[in-house]
Amino acid sequence: MAKIALKTPEELAIMRESGRLLASVFAYLDTHMVAGISTMTVNDLVERYIVDVLQSRPASKGQYGYQYVLNTSVNQVVCHGVPSSNQALKSGDIINVDITLEKGGFIADSSKMYMIGDVMPLTKRLVDNTYEAMWAGIRMVKPGATLGDVGHAIQSHAEQHGYSVVREYCGHGIGREMHEQPEVLHYGRAGAGLVLEQGMTFTIEPMINQGKAKVKMKKDGWTVVTADKKLSAQWEHTIAVTADGYEVLTLREEETL
Repeated sequence: MAKIALKTPEELAIMRESGRLLASVFAYLDTHMVAGISTMTVNDLVERYIVDVLQSRPASKGQYGYQYVLNTSVNQVVCHGVPSSNQALKSGDIINVDITLEKGGFIADSSKMYMIGDVMPLTKRLVDNTYEAMWAGIRMVKPGATLGDVGHAIQSHAEQHGYSVVREYCGHGIGREMHEQPEVLHYGRAGAGLVLEQGMTFTIEPMINQGKAKVKMKKDGWTVVTADKKLSAQWEHTIAVTADGYEVLTLREEETL
């Protein structure tokens, strides 16, 4: 494994600002996520806001040849959904909007689930439990804990509520680059894996399926869907390991620790 870069206090201050700006993008987007909006309109609104209002760079655009500034993953789409002017959200849909932002040379990465109009109770339960699973993982973060502790907490929460954890995709280190070491699995064994140190920064972003964990890639080479066509949900935050615990660098105003 490549050496994991520990961020200095000065670097963390820049990442904190990138995270704050990214949280403000979601606050802006909240009022627009209604039935009838196309996922491409969501993309275009966010691009203009990041570039024109925040004077920042949408870090996903151009990464690995990707043309857009975000991913829009609707219903059975697990991750990496591609915006489309032909895809309009409708009442009952759930959508994960995954956005990255770079300011001052450092990147923040976060995603949020939106429930459009009247969502079925079982659908809302999936969204809420996925959020809880992410936080179960986040709360394990502190110096001396392991990535296995994080993954185990997420997996335990998901499975005890009858859901499955996607294994093909994971969280990741983040900083000057979008994807740095380490890989952050959303399943695992308590006490196993990398020991966390102050100054590490990474994402926690569990993908939780209503049915089985198996996924498949669509022909576009980006969009990942559940193999059984059941719903999937995901939430994501960028986390820093502090002297005595964690800091959520992308925390949104409506969230409480």
